[in-house]
Amino acid sequence: MSAVRSYAAVDLGASSGRVMVGRVGPDSLELAEVHRFPNRPVRVPEGLRWDVLGLYAGVLDGLKGAGAVDSVGIDSWAVDYGLLDADGALLGNPVHYRDGRTDGIAERVWAKVPAEELYATTGLQYAPFNTLYQLTAARDSAQLERAARLLLIPDLLTYWLTGEQGTELTNASTTQLVDPRTRDWAHGLAERLGIDLSLFAPLRRPGDAAGVLRPEVLEETGLAGPVPVTAVGSHDTASAVAAVPAGGERFAYICTGTWSLAGLELEAPVLTEESRAANFTNELGLDGTVRYLRNIMGLWLLQECLRAWGQPDLGALLLDAGKVPALRSVVDAGDTAFLAPGRMPERIAEACRASGQPAPATPAEITRCILDSLALAHRKAVTDAQRLAGQPADVVHIVGGGSRNALLCQLTSDACGLPVVSGPTEAAALGNVLVQARAHGLVGDLAGMRRLLTRTQLLTRYEPRGGTQRWQAAQARLARG
Repeated sequence: MSAVRSYAAVDLGASSGRVMVGRVGPDSLELAEVHRFPNRPVRVPEGLRWDVLGLYAGVLDGLKGAGAVDSVGIDSWAVDYGLLDADGALLGNPVHYRDGRTDGIAERVWAKVPAEELYATTGLQYAPFNTLYQLTAARDSAQLERAARLLLIPDLLTYWLTGEQGTELTNASTTQLVDPRTRDWAHGLAERLGIDLSLFAPLRRPGDAAGVLRPEVLEETGLAGPVPVTAVGSHDTASAVAAVPAGGERFAYICTGTWSLAGLELEAPVLTEESRAANFTNELGLDGTVRYLRNIMGLWLLQECLRAWGQPDLGALLLDAGKVPALRSVVDAGDTAFLAPGRMPERIAEACRASGQPAPATPAEITRCILDSLALAHRKAVTDAQRLAGQPADVVHIVGGGSRNALLCQLTSDACGLPVVSGPTEAAALGNVLVQARAHGLVGDLAGMRRLLTRTQLLTRYEPRGGTQRWQAAQARLARG
């Protein structure tokens, strides 16, 4: 048997999907993109929907271009799902988490289970689009009444590939229906809220077998069977955190992309009222770990501005933003006011004006405002996580798309007063590949996976410049605003 094996990682983000092939050996790890495709939500009369059939077609095209692989794994964004009828047919396109159907729903849930108790049971931060709120909003709908099965997005695509149904645990933990202490469904909570947990397929763990590609899939992709599908950390953040190239040091992480997920890796959840008030979440990771983190709006703010500006050259824009005075104006990068698409440059300027700060006007000024605001939000999340969990960090690892943004990485180092190690960019895909490789005996435990990443991936280190006093002042100014 060859010492090097190939694994296909299907990695679906909120704006694009890709199929990557990872080649893994005892001391080698290479990743190549074979197919990338857009993920464009569609607004129809009933609301904002995912084009999940288009995504599945992209997955098939990617597997066709992947060549012979030893396994396939799928990760994606969290919380959203498809409903199947008793025959296994999809009941309409999945609802997008940015759809407005969950507006005001949280208060209905809290009337039955107070927010404090909900957090003490599930450890999930409040986000208006959590699956729990989506299911409450869908109650009495014709689709939900007809549904025999609910599959989260990566589980839905796995089902179409294999014909087998399951619910992968790291993604299930984002539904706000899992108890992070038992790593199982919160049955009592679901019963009180009238949510039928039998809709969910049995739980799977990362590394579990998830079936083999159906004959029709083999025919369409040209692959020679059998090709197993392996459950990975199917929440893309779980896969990305698994690919943090930490060498045993005490570390914080920031998974950057459309969202910034900033926090610590813990052995047990933090379910205190203080943690809830700070809006930290406890999601499940590999090997019994807990991803203790805060959701921050992330590069969505910049992506929306670039769209409004007609997609200018990002490199030139970042050079110009680097020349703008630091911390002139900042916004709360975690504010749900920025959740919806549209008019982002104007909304950022309006938020600055409303808080008594100068309103950024040019693309460079708005970009600098966004990056300063993200660095400030990163600082607050990393600082708060250490205090609430009682676990210090000596370094911050930035992985994902934002690791390529040198200005953001340097500003985050400055704001946190800690060294930042950036990379790998394709952390979710690498984590996906490594879990598959581990299931096939090619790599060892989580620490072994990370040692392989440290030896094989291009990493950049940033050292903090100056003190953190001006960042503390900006944080205080934002709090007053």
